[in-house]
Amino acid sequence: MSVLLVSHHACLGHSNGPDHPECPDRLRAVLAALEAEEFAHLLREEAPRASLEQLCRVHPEAYVRGLLDIRPAEGEWVPLDGDTGMAAGSAEAALRAAGAGVAAVDAVCRGEVRRAFCAVRPPGHHAEPRRPMGFCLFANAAVAARHAQAAHGIGRVAILDFDVHHGNGTQAVVERDPGILFASTHQSPCYPGTGEATERGVGNVFNAPLPPGATGEAFRAAWAERLLPAVQDFAPGLIVISAGFDAHARDPLAQLRLREPDFEWITAEICRLAERACGGRVVSTLEGGYDLDALAASAASHVRALMHA
Repeated sequence: MSVLLVSHHACLGHSNGPDHPECPDRLRAVLAALEAEEFAHLLREEAPRASLEQLCRVHPEAYVRGLLDIRPAEGEWVPLDGDTGMAAGSAEAALRAAGAGVAAVDAVCRGEVRRAFCAVRPPGHHAEPRRPMGFCLFANAAVAARHAQAAHGIGRVAILDFDVHHGNGTQAVVERDPGILFASTHQSPCYPGTGEATERGVGNVFNAPLPPGATGEAFRAAWAERLLPAVQDFAPGLIVISAGFDAHARDPLAQLRLREPDFEWITAEICRLAERACGGRVVSTLEGGYDLDALAASAASHVRALMHA
């Protein structure tokens, strides 16, 4: 099955500051893993820049213009909050990271491919409509979902997030939009402190918090017993995945105990649901993952499932 890989070298130019876990080597590790022979049949495309119109379906124009106007000199860094910042290449990287999801949605919705993976940074699921945070500048998954609605007439989009941290930004964007379902597993308690099961939006938000130390068994049960049935009932026309791999047992930023087979399992389950619900249409975009070896192996497992499930 044709799977599209969307990336751009400009995503390596973003920096959150020295010795930061969200670093260019993350993307290098993922792209190196996807150079293996088994991935030779991936279609590959450079990410375009997201347009102002596309970004403003999620973020106010003043926020978008203000962020893009921050252009530090080469070698300088501007902090935005305690753990998020911008360097000389950050604005370009953020435009390409959001634009990758747009291009992937276009390819999937036009029938050029069935599934796509966006290997990009900065990540996006913590970016709220008016605030960058948690290493994120633009809400990439939400931008992709809103583009599917506006440009392709997809009335119902599901965003599924298995990053170890709750996607507070994505939830903030979509929680009053009945046309977008948001479902998430994440560690709790953990950054950013949101994502309780009682947070339901307008009936379109489904959170399944997991305690520190939870293994793949608990993760699979949460998806199989609660979240995937809700997605099935929603009957989406497109599924967007926020693919974070920091729930891996080796990741330094949290304490869930997942392994590569767990990421392969959830990806395959999502693809099977997509085959039943929406003609197989799946767009995935990279979120977290901070142990480089675990990130590379997990992303490879994810893309393998996108190709073969």
